Amino acid sequence: MTGQEATSGHQRQAASEHPSRADSYYALLGLHPSASAIEIRRAYRKLSKHYHPDTTQLAKTIATAKFQQLNEAYATLSNPERRQAYDLKIRYSRYNVIQPSHPLERSQASASKRGSSSAYLDPTDRPLSDGELFAVLMMALSLMGCLILAIAIGLARSEFSLEPIEPPGILINTFVSRL
Repeated sequence: MTGQEATSGHQRQAASEHPSRADSYYALLGLHPSASAIEIRRAYRKLSKHYHPDTTQLAKTIATAKFQQLNEAYATLSNPERRQAYDLKIRYSRYNVIQPSHPLERSQASASKRGSSSAYLDPTDRPLSDGELFAVLMMALSLMGCLILAIAIGLARSEFSLEPIEPPGILINTFVSRL
């Protein structure tokens, strides 16, 4: 084995360990790594119809090889765990992650992450509990009861009159006519 053959063999091995985006499963399906599961399925179905050995006009060996590659790509990308592992392998992240520069910051970041993962939600993000709903209902009923009681007491004391009010001009005319 010559030096060139050894070097090219090493390059092929490195390429298989970390596939570039050009020869990745995503490129095989004609998709970007941020594609959704639905887009992956659509692309797979379209290409599998084209490359299926029974329906294609390509040579049987080429069609079979291409169809097997498509199946492997779809099997990996349709499974969320396998897709995540594959994305790590090709060094693609769906999320913008800021990595701490040294271990001290990393341990502090992980400690703060553990502390924030409590069972309690932000009050604006959670629904009201049964007890809270009952308390709101009781407050609303108390307010309505107070209003009804105030109106009833006012009517019972006769301080509140339901007689129609006459416009001021009519009162002046009756007052002037009496003089």
